[in-house]
Amino acid sequence: MVIDASVKNNITLSIVHIYVHNRQVVKTLHHVVNITSTEAEFFAIRCSINQAAHLQDISKIIVVIDSIHVAKKIFDPFLNILQKQAAFILNDLRKFFNYHYKNTIKF
Repeated sequence: MVIDASVKNNITLSIVHIYVHNRQVVKTLHHVVNITSTEAEFFAIRCSINQAAHLQDISKIIVVIDSIHVAKKIFDPFLNILQKQAAFILNDLRKFFNYHYKNTIKF
């Protein structure tokens, strides 16, 4: 997954590209108004992990993101603003790891 988000005129655009070996690249666009770029990156990570975790025969997820500090916030239990998004991400990851013990994710 390659994730990017940008803000222009209070409109945030996040783009997610998901590549699975021998399959077409999946491109997902999200437009959101009045949120920060950090929230947009978080939302893009959430949607992409959700999509990737539900694809068949997926055992490794690699997230390529230009702001690694955002990815680290997923695992910060004291970050109140993004707790709801983090809960959704962690729930998807729990399901992904429960499919098979060798499943992995890298940022």
